[in-house]
Amino acid sequence: MFLKLDSIIETIAVYMLVVMTLIVSLQVATRKIFNVVFFWSEEVTILLLIWFSFLGIAIGFREKIHIAMSAFTALFPKFWNKVLDKIISATVFSLGLYFIVYGWRFSVAMHANTLSATGWPVSVMYVIMPITGILICIYSALEFFGIDTVRHRYLDEEVVER
Repeated sequence: MFLKLDSIIETIAVYMLVVMTLIVSLQVATRKIFNVVFFWSEEVTILLLIWFSFLGIAIGFREKIHIAMSAFTALFPKFWNKVLDKIISATVFSLGLYFIVYGWRFSVAMHANTLSATGWPVSVMYVIMPITGILICIYSALEFFGIDTVRHRYLDEEVVER
């Protein structure tokens, strides 16, 4: 089930990046060639960028590609590294909870306002925060209980010995 969810999230993120690139390219071309500007393009591009970025945060936690101080933690015995891993997972889980609670509150508070070009509620920009929080909580809970969440090992920067 989680693998299916991961695949859907990654697919959505990739499509957002593609659509964002197409909109910006179209915007530049129509402005330079035809002197025409689509009134909605900047707003939609910003919305896609925000959603793409927050999904990237969740995927980054899942893949463990966020900044880490492994050179420092490698100095500790294996037992302490396991303890630190549990503390890190719990801290990341609390960050997810923060995103859920305050992201939802902010989305509800902003729902009455509308975006100027599209007329969509402003909350559409912020509702990704609690969604990201839920994903972060899932990934950090799985990590806390020793379930490996990394799906793309081939992206690791380690040198492969031959």
